[in-house]
Amino acid sequence: MSNKYYDLTYLSLQVNTIIVLTLFIVAMNIILVLVDSLNKSALKTYNPETICETPNLEEFAKKSLIFENHYISSLPCMPARREIFAGRKEFMWRPWGPLEIFDPRMPRIIQSAGYNTGIVTDHYHYWEETSNGYIQGFASSKFIRGHETDFWKMHDDKEVPKWVKKMSEFRASEHMNQYYANVKDFDGEEDFFPAKTFSAACDWLEENSGNGDFFLHIESFDVHEPFHVPEPYASMYTDGSSDDFNIWPPYQIYDDLEKFMDQTSNEELQYLESQYMGKTTMADKWFGHLCKQLDRLSLWDNTMVIFTTDHGHDLGIRRSFGKQYPHYDSHANIPLFIWHPKFRGNGKRVNTLTQNVDLFATLVDASGSDIPDTNRHSKSLLPIVKNPEKTNRKVILYGTYGQGVCLNDGEWTLFCSPVKDKQLYNYSTMILRPLIVDNPVDGRVGDMPNQPIDQGFFDETVPYPLWKMPIKIDPRTYENFLFNRKKDPHQKENLWDTEVKKRNELLRLLRSVLDEEGYPAEQLDRLNLTDEVLNNLN
Repeated sequence: MSNKYYDLTYLSLQVNTIIVLTLFIVAMNIILVLVDSLNKSALKTYNPETICETPNLEEFAKKSLIFENHYISSLPCMPARREIFAGRKEFMWRPWGPLEIFDPRMPRIIQSAGYNTGIVTDHYHYWEETSNGYIQGFASSKFIRGHETDFWKMHDDKEVPKWVKKMSEFRASEHMNQYYANVKDFDGEEDFFPAKTFSAACDWLEENSGNGDFFLHIESFDVHEPFHVPEPYASMYTDGSSDDFNIWPPYQIYDDLEKFMDQTSNEELQYLESQYMGKTTMADKWFGHLCKQLDRLSLWDNTMVIFTTDHGHDLGIRRSFGKQYPHYDSHANIPLFIWHPKFRGNGKRVNTLTQNVDLFATLVDASGSDIPDTNRHSKSLLPIVKNPEKTNRKVILYGTYGQGVCLNDGEWTLFCSPVKDKQLYNYSTMILRPLIVDNPVDGRVGDMPNQPIDQGFFDETVPYPLWKMPIKIDPRTYENFLFNRKKDPHQKENLWDTEVKKRNELLRLLRSVLDEEGYPAEQLDRLNLTDEVLNNLN
């Protein structure tokens, strides 16, 4: 027998081995769990000093890979989800809205690889007019109705409890009454949203996990406000419940936020935090039911599980609520745990910078599908899962449409705010009624949009012409900020005027990353990042 024969046989064995190993790595189920508005500071895995109890997430983290520097990309809710579903950052281009015609649909890509796909969620924005296209790509769906202002049950203006009236001091009473109508008949914990959502996810697994590889997207809108929880959670972190406190403070309208902060008390702020922690513990309990279902169905050995959030939620720190710009780490640096059955993290911590936009490429990559050639912003995290020492990104950008841009290189954060009275435009293939959620000057949902002033190929990565529409949004601040995260992890000391050399270095870096990621031309003038300005920096 010739040496050539042996060489071919050896080569054949090598090729077959590679194919088998590749299938061994790729062929698995995938579960994405997204718990809305979850702060790192509420989890002992990240903050050992917290009194908030999340035992199930702690156990999950101990066997997973823990990401220390995972961040938001575009905010708030639906902009974050466009990144996850389509891999595209949108905060430089447009506000909250539907998927674009040119956007890839992540669940459809995964389904094309032979996966059964499903979504289980109580996130009611998915079935609003302003959020079309996100859920339609799944092969199955289960919706839990009634959260926040979901138009689920008829409501009226008859007498409502004191706690509902308290929320209406700074928010539209019709919206607060809608929430009350949705939940007034709840008897106990099992009626609340985390219980329904995670129980429905367990049912989905019972019915579908034995029918081939699957991708299941689970979203709990809790721990989102209003911070309304049943016992035992309502009194778990406080001496008692109180109808005298507002469990849904304002934050989108700046004047209302200032008024609330001027008249609130430490007792009210502490009570708010206690209800947030109670809701977090409740969500953790029902996440535990999901983990037990994975135990019972013996799914851990062939299922990748990703747990994260869309953003955190500030609870009065710096006189701020929610997730508004400037995007301090308190709500921008968010939890991420990844369990991979072949590359078990065992509680190892990863320090490289990552962003929520990376979930798109990660999920597609994990299914064995090809990441679309049109992908511009998303980077798969699987190489880090396989080798936690790898670097994903050296610098990241994040922000909210109509506000400033945040740059983070791991050690420094820079918040570059807009210049006053500069024109802003919205770019889209659609003329739509966008849900503007950050203090628009010219109104909210229901108002007719401005007339487009132009149509053209403003984004070289988009194969369709975009409408260019003027829009007015009142920036939250015109002040710029620079922080050293290593020396000042709570970002208290603004070094913008004292660390001039570092500031200018980061401004040039910001421009170079923007050049890479893309932006409308007028944004350079709006953010004071034109060539002329940068060339004159000292």
